[in-house]
Amino acid sequence: MRLEKCWFCSSTVYPGHGIQFVRNDAKIFRFCRSKCHKNFKMKRNPRKVQWTKAYRRLHGKDMTQDSTFEFERKRNRPERYNRIVAENTLKAIKTIDKVRVEREARHHKRRMMGKKAKEQKEAAKEVEQSIHMVRAPAALQQESPRTLPKIKVKVAQPTAVENQPMEE
Repeated sequence: MRLEKCWFCSSTVYPGHGIQFVRNDAKIFRFCRSKCHKNFKMKRNPRKVQWTKAYRRLHGKDMTQDSTFEFERKRNRPERYNRIVAENTLKAIKTIDKVRVEREARHHKRRMMGKKAKEQKEAAKEVEQSIHMVRAPAALQQESPRTLPKIKVKVAQPTAVENQPMEE
């Protein structure tokens, strides 16, 4: 069973699925679904469409430089079957998969490193801005004021004769 890659989004195209487009110069393009085929016909660049693998790799969202990806590449020359080689290959696939999972976990951990501190700062800022919604009004009144206390001062009003015209 030959599994192909979608030309647009790089996902796996299983036999009997997807669309195949052959250009006049005999170049074959395979697409996993009509969404990819339509985007190709609209001449969209997969590196600029956010949901594609090419975009994710280009913008550092997915791992790009990893030696385990070389095993996925398509090889056109047929190999002779050898039982020992097949056993070793199956063992190697398991270890390679384990290595890939570990590297991917490290990659995700590195990407999310600063996120927790950033979220805590944002949460603290939000609580500080809307503290009146969290605390009861009575608790806010009992709290020591942050401004100077208001002092009432009596102002003596001069005894002026009323009904006098104003000076101009």
